[in-house]
Amino acid sequence: MAQMSRTWWGQKFIEAIEKLTDAGRLSRGRSYSSPGRILHFDIESGTVYAQIRGNKNAYFGVYEEPRYNTVIDFEPISKAKWAAVVALMGSKASLISRLLLNEIPDNIEDNFATLGLHLLPASKDDFHTQCSCPDWSNPCKHVAGLYYRVAAELDSDPFLLFELRGLPRDELQAQLAQTPLGQALAAELSAEQQPPRPRDRYFTPPQSQPVSDLSLKDFWQGEKRLPATLEVATSSPVSAVLVKKQGDFPEFWHRDNSFIEVMEDLYDYVKTKNQKKL
Repeated sequence: MAQMSRTWWGQKFIEAIEKLTDAGRLSRGRSYSSPGRILHFDIESGTVYAQIRGNKNAYFGVYEEPRYNTVIDFEPISKAKWAAVVALMGSKASLISRLLLNEIPDNIEDNFATLGLHLLPASKDDFHTQCSCPDWSNPCKHVAGLYYRVAAELDSDPFLLFELRGLPRDELQAQLAQTPLGQALAAELSAEQQPPRPRDRYFTPPQSQPVSDLSLKDFWQGEKRLPATLEVATSSPVSAVLVKKQGDFPEFWHRDNSFIEVMEDLYDYVKTKNQKKL
């Protein structure tokens, strides 16, 4: 299920959720993370709000398409603990330099663990969920779909998780810039920023180069000869690798069924059709 996310940070978030919830129920929510399902999405003060489109079900007497209000409320880290985290990260050049450049180090969670904290959800006390649907299980399909939507948002902005835990990106970078090491790095980064200078042309003008004593034969054929035999490129061991790299539910796929299964049926149809012609 971690393949639903494109970046390592989004995958880490899904892996953390998988350890705390039922994997089977979590997988049911993948189709509910698409834009066609989530009609409204908003994040405010560490809480994720969404309105998710449900399904009609005549068996249960649901004849009109329902709309469910779904919420994920993340437990914020206290200001005192955030101050300790900032002081620790501000003392390490490898961390603070990447954070000031809007990058998330892959070992960031290890630094939280040093202080007995977690940035990613580590227990069920780190977040609370609710949904207006009649499903009593947790997570329901709509909450699970919202998990995957949050992971997709983390793909675009990994600093979002800092905000969900109580410290927005601007405040984080401002506090890091106030540390002694952060002040030195911030001064260096600001010194490198220079205003753009106008140019007379868009492209570099060609410059003449002196001609060396090179024969016409060497000029056209080269000094090194091609090898007598060339290695034949081996085919990919995975069939339809480009299709499978997109995953079951790529961004452009707004249907509820699997994209890979549809493409497999299409390939089988094409193969059968061509065999009949032969």
